[in-house]
Amino acid sequence: MGKLLSILQLGEPILRQKGSFVENINDEQIQKLIDDLVTTVAQANGVGIAAPQVAQSSRLFIVASRPNPRYPNAPEMEPTAMINPKIIAHSTEIVKGWEGCLCVPGIRGLVPRYQEIEVEYTDRHGKTQKQEFTDFVARIFQHEHDHLDGIIFLDRLESTLDIITEQQYQKQLVNNT
Repeated sequence: MGKLLSILQLGEPILRQKGSFVENINDEQIQKLIDDLVTTVAQANGVGIAAPQVAQSSRLFIVASRPNPRYPNAPEMEPTAMINPKIIAHSTEIVKGWEGCLCVPGIRGLVPRYQEIEVEYTDRHGKTQKQEFTDFVARIFQHEHDHLDGIIFLDRLESTLDIITEQQYQKQLVNNT
């Protein structure tokens, strides 16, 4: 099991930088970082986390969708390390959905994202993977992928009117169930 890492907050310069390509996936530091990210995202009730969020400028993130207090309706999946990921195709359909970020606590935004994406990445064993994601998992991938390019979800909002507090978001969830 990995160790719990500190998550940076909006304003830290590394969050606005482009992450570096991971050259050696088998490097002990990269493998340890993957374990640490899996532990950190679970402890923080996140559904994804990118290396820059823990002060590591690497093109690596974890997608770890599962129901939790922040995302009670999230689908269940195994935490997956995605190294040097890229979107190779996407739908024309764009949907708006509520997003939060571990680096921007207390705030949610209604973010437009592609409904479906086809992606390619290297897994932690060095194998190239190609997958298609839709809906919530596609949203997580796009959100985390943005982190590798120094983009925060707030940058994608169409209007500041699309921002609410976490408390208000949770209240809406309760009212919509």
